[in-house]
Amino acid sequence: MVSTTEAGAVKHSELKRSITTKQLYFYVVGDVLGSGIYVLVGLVAAAVGGAFWMAFLAGVAIATITGLAYAELVTKYPQAAGASLYINKAFRSPILTFFITICMLSANIAAVGSLASGFVRYFSDLIGLPDDAIWGATIIALAFVAIITAINLIGITESVVANVVMTFVEITGLVIVVIIGVIALVEGVNDPSVLLQFNAEGGSPILAVLAGVSLAFFAMTGFENAANVAEETINPSHAFPRALIGGMMTAGVVYVLVSIAAALAVPIETLAGNTLLEVIRADLFFIPATIMLVVFGVIAMIAISNTALVTVVAQSRILFGMARENVVPAIFAKIHPTRRSPYVALVFGAAIVGLLLVIGAAIRTSQAGLPEDEQLDIVDRLATITVVFLLFIYALVIVACLKLRGTDEGTDIYRANTPLLIVGILGNLAVLVYTLIDDPEALYWVAGLLAVGVVLYIAQNVFGTKKAGPPSPDVGAQNQMDPASPSKEL
Repeated sequence: MVSTTEAGAVKHSELKRSITTKQLYFYVVGDVLGSGIYVLVGLVAAAVGGAFWMAFLAGVAIATITGLAYAELVTKYPQAAGASLYINKAFRSPILTFFITICMLSANIAAVGSLASGFVRYFSDLIGLPDDAIWGATIIALAFVAIITAINLIGITESVVANVVMTFVEITGLVIVVIIGVIALVEGVNDPSVLLQFNAEGGSPILAVLAGVSLAFFAMTGFENAANVAEETINPSHAFPRALIGGMMTAGVVYVLVSIAAALAVPIETLAGNTLLEVIRADLFFIPATIMLVVFGVIAMIAISNTALVTVVAQSRILFGMARENVVPAIFAKIHPTRRSPYVALVFGAAIVGLLLVIGAAIRTSQAGLPEDEQLDIVDRLATITVVFLLFIYALVIVACLKLRGTDEGTDIYRANTPLLIVGILGNLAVLVYTLIDDPEALYWVAGLLAVGVVLYIAQNVFGTKKAGPPSPDVGAQNQMDPASPSKEL
C-alpha cells in the first residue's frame, strides 16, 4: 500500500525511480563501511587500548538509533533533501532550515575532502610519491573528485551499480582482516585478554570509550546519505526501514569483528596511530605480506572511492531538494535533460571541495619548515569537522522525528521506539560535547565552512524568487514534469 504522502512524491518526482531494496541495502552498507575503518582504526586503538572494539560498538549503537528516526521520517516524506526537509517540516523556520542545510552540505563537503586526501595517501604509497610532493598530491586529489563527480553526472543508477561493486571489494578486504584475526587467535599471537584492556592514559573506561567514539564516529556516518535518494527509490516505505536498519546492523557487526581481529593480530602499541595495513604487515595470511600490502592498498582506495561516491550523491541531492523549497538558489534544481541528474548541484559541490583541497595545500606549503606534528593534517581535520556537523544534525533530526508524531501519518508509516530515540539524542550530544572539549579549534573550521552558506543566503535573498506563505509540504509539487517509469524490482 502506498500512502498519500508517498503517492504525491511519486506523482511530482523529477528524478528516476530505479533503486531497489537490495541496491539500497548495499548502498547503506557500502557508505557506512567506508574509509573510516581502513584509516581511523589506529587512532581509536590509541585512545582506548585493546578494548577499542567497544568504541566501535557504542558508536554503531548511537548511529543505529539515529537511523531509526531517519527510517520513520523517510517513510513519511520519501523525497530528496534528507535532514533539511525534516527540520523544515518540524519547525517551519526558514532560517533554521537554511542553517541545517548548510550544516549538512558542510559535513558532506568536508567528508569528500577528507576522503580525497585519504585516497591520495594510499595511492602515493602505491606509486612511491614523496611525502613532500604537496601539489602533486593535490592534483591527484582533484582528479579523484572529478572522476567521482563524473560518475554521478552519468546518472544515479550507474552510481548505485558502481557502489554495489565497490561494496563487495571493500568487504573482501575486511574479511581478510577477520581471517587474519582468527589465525592470530589460533596461533596465540596476542593474549585474548587484550580485548578488555584500556589505555591507562585514557582515565576511566567510560571516558576512554567516549574518546574512541569521538574519533571513530566518522567511520559510522554515511547512513543519512541514503535518505537523500528516497525520491529515486522504488516503494520507499517498504524499502527504507529494511535496507537502512539492516545495512547499519551489518556494518556494525563487521566493525566489531574487524576491531577484535586487529587487536588479536597486532600489538596495540604497533597498531596505535596507524591503519589496517599494520595487520597485513604482521604476515599471518597465507599470501606473502609483500603481495598483500599492494592488494590491500588497492582495496582501501576502492573503499574510500565508494564512500566518496555516495557522499557526492548526497550533497547534490541536498542542494537539489532545497532549491525546490526556495532555501537556496533555484539553479541548483536544474536537471540534465538526458541523464536526469542534478548537474549544477554536482558541479558546485565538486568546485567547493576542490577549493578546500587547494587551500589545504597552500597552508601545508606555508608550514613546510615546521615539525611534522605541527603541520596541518587535512584528513584528520576534515574528518573531525564532519563529525561535529553530523552529531548536531543527528540530534536535531531525532527531535524533529518526535515533534512530527501525529503529522502526515499513514497505515504504512514505520514508527521508531520513543525511549530509544531519547537515548539517541543524549548519545549524540554527549559525543558532540566531548569532541568540542577535546578539540576546541574545530569550531574555527566549522565557522569557516558556515561562511560559505552566507554567500548562498545572500544570493537567494537578492536574486531568488520568493514564495508567498510557508514552504510547501510537498517539495516535489513545484515541478509538473512526468516522472520516469519505475524500474522492476529485482
